[in-house]
Amino acid sequence: MSEQNLHTDGQELAPTDLSTEGQELAPTAPVRPEAPTFAELGARQETVEALAAAGITRAFAIQEYALPIALRGTDLIGQAPTGTGKTLGFGVPLLERVFAPGEGSDGVPQALVVVPTRELGIQVAKDLAAAGRTRGVRVLPIYGGVAYEPQIEALRKGVEILVGTPGRLLDLAKQKHLRLDRVHALVLDEADRMLDLGFLDDVEKILSMLPEDRQTMLFSATMPDPIVTLSRRFLRRPVTIHAGHTAETGPSPQTQQLAYRTHSMNKIEIVARILQAEGRGLTMIFTRTKRAADRVAEDLDFRGFAVAAVHGDLGQGARERALRAFRAGKIDTLVATDVAARGIDVTGVTHVINYDCPEDQDTYTHRIGRTGRAGATGVAVTFVDWDDMPRWRIIDKTLGLDLPEPPETYHTSAHLYTDLGISTEMTGTLPTAERTRAGLAAEVEEDLGGGRRRGEGGRRGERPRRSRPRGSDTRPDGPSVEAVVTDEETARTPRRRRRRRGGEVVSDGEPTAVITDDAAAGSPTGAAAEGEAKPRRRRRRRSGSATGTPAEAIAD
Repeated sequence: MSEQNLHTDGQELAPTDLSTEGQELAPTAPVRPEAPTFAELGARQETVEALAAAGITRAFAIQEYALPIALRGTDLIGQAPTGTGKTLGFGVPLLERVFAPGEGSDGVPQALVVVPTRELGIQVAKDLAAAGRTRGVRVLPIYGGVAYEPQIEALRKGVEILVGTPGRLLDLAKQKHLRLDRVHALVLDEADRMLDLGFLDDVEKILSMLPEDRQTMLFSATMPDPIVTLSRRFLRRPVTIHAGHTAETGPSPQTQQLAYRTHSMNKIEIVARILQAEGRGLTMIFTRTKRAADRVAEDLDFRGFAVAAVHGDLGQGARERALRAFRAGKIDTLVATDVAARGIDVTGVTHVINYDCPEDQDTYTHRIGRTGRAGATGVAVTFVDWDDMPRWRIIDKTLGLDLPEPPETYHTSAHLYTDLGISTEMTGTLPTAERTRAGLAAEVEEDLGGGRRRGEGGRRGERPRRSRPRGSDTRPDGPSVEAVVTDEETARTPRRRRRRRGGEVVSDGEPTAVITDDAAAGSPTGAAAEGEAKPRRRRRRRSGSATGTPAEAIAD
């Protein structure tokens, strides 16, 4: 088979559409009539019908190359990033190798897909469920951050294909709720991301629980040495295929890439203009830290944009709420950190903004790969601070971007408006008439269990800050209410500061006699009769006065 360019006639199943029964998916990319159909590639009729109901008939390049090999049961290594159709590249062969409930399945998992992130797991599970809908194949996503009980109950009812993150899979297996001894088809999806997140040891533990007689497929955008070592240990004479753009070949050629040297204090102003560019659709903004993601989202929300943040400090319910609102168009801007964004596949993303310069070329490729997917066009803008220039030059040289010296750019720079199709009349605030999206508040957050949600009231483990003065009770829906003072507090004598001047204790500007042992014994002369007084010792006070009567203080 001669190598071909990426086919742009199919459409990978979109998670938002898969959740709706019977809804058709219209391919967003132009159709190539010469691309093979899934029926021609050997998929069974029921799968072809399910894909046709979703508007998918012809294959992408990764699917065209992978299906004939995987359908034979051969181990496979596929080097391709997300957005090129690899989910169906391994999903259709998995569906061919499992028995549906009506075909003799006893409910023990027969196929396993290991993914690095929850979002990717949810998406892959929806894609596979849609492709196997006509046969009734049960697909279950397993991931952390939510309660165990619903997942355990679903396992008891029976599943054919399991999609899970390494940590939760190991937990359920150790608790004897999950059986992996019947798995005869395994997929490791985005293996390089699992390496980055430190999951490789967990993956090896999972592989050791599986039968040796199985088919294994590994998909990865890059092939670092640990992934190569893993493939040599656990795959048997694998066939390697390359399809689409990878971190080595660079991002999608359909993506317009721009870089600007910007000042950190001016970035938000530039972003506010970019979000008002002509033809701008869904937009993803990447930050280096969780705190920066929250800050950017808050600033844009204040300026009138429909925005939400997604990062690791948010609970799973809050993250899924933001993603649902983003896919449904209730918000059109998503601010995310690198880890949280891995595996997010949303159709219609037209712009990607690297608010913070990526750490390396792989991070850059994965970030801007959120747009320019499935043959569609996109725009990627990267902000490069002065301190980021050495890092950016390495990224530019490695990927051959030909942007070694980004132009110095501010929100008043003329080239910013011409490069991105922004009207010069735009300001840093979205006009009220254009605030037509429902916003994040229109999306209800589901209670997924799993303990206390994070991200509410500050970072994990952080106590809420006091926002009111002591002695008052400020409520958000009413005026300040003075604290209730008890009778005991009102009867307490206010404490007064006592000062010394020349050996005499001064209180409220009037001298009092120095207390000596003679005075303690009742001598009327005190210090004046004896001359030099003995050193005064500290006395305990109650309610602001010395122990005893105010007139005749008693020394220790």
